[in-house]
Amino acid sequence: MAQDQPGGGERATRPRVPTTPYGGRLTGDGALVTKVLIAANVVVFLAAHYLYRSMAGDDYHVGSWDMFSAVAPDGTRYGVAAGPGGWYRLLTGMFMHQGWVHLGSNMLALWWLGPALERALGRLRFLALYLVSGLAGNALVFLLSGDAARSVGASGAVFGVFGATAVLLRAARQPLGPVVALIAVNLVITFSVPGIDWRAHVGGLAAGMLTGAGMVHAPRANRDLVQAGTVVLMLAVVLGTVLVGTARLAG
Repeated sequence: MAQDQPGGGERATRPRVPTTPYGGRLTGDGALVTKVLIAANVVVFLAAHYLYRSMAGDDYHVGSWDMFSAVAPDGTRYGVAAGPGGWYRLLTGMFMHQGWVHLGSNMLALWWLGPALERALGRLRFLALYLVSGLAGNALVFLLSGDAARSVGASGAVFGVFGATAVLLRAARQPLGPVVALIAVNLVITFSVPGIDWRAHVGGLAAGMLTGAGMVHAPRANRDLVQAGTVVLMLAVVLGTVLVGTARLAG
């Protein structure tokens, strides 16, 4: 499409791409990333537990790739991170689950809140928030547990979705009651049921709220820069946490 200019020339114009309230592009399926994340969790679970049939004790593998724990030279077995060469487990551990109930509860919670948050933030921002929250949860587990770390699952990332949803609803002046009740119930379960790692949940919740606040309250004039900076800052905090945990482990 062309538009006449005062001088007789023409200037090509591009159609404006619709955006979400917080800068993301509105394109196609508004829940695509949520669906992909759920599918990835299910596929990894099936691969680790059934396809390769290589789950033994607390160790989780996909083929020969140990996605959860690691073995030190002296035979000591570590959890979600084990220093240089093992930090990738902070990410891969987010996609491992102990059983169908563990997997199902996390994916159901993600399906409840994920699509609405994804449509509000946009695909890339939602994915960044999800991953940062999960990494932060696992980093806190590693910092506080060291070589005893045995945390696995998407719970930290899902709690991040909880926290960001609360921030978004407050900013939009929408009722907070349902999501606050959901967070409260899950925190009660977290601290009352044996075997649930509160560190991953609390770390993910805090990271989700902080990242969500940076995305939701970013000034329109510099929105992309502030939102990207928030994600980078949170990743720096995750890295610093892991470095401190690694130093403590080495000492």
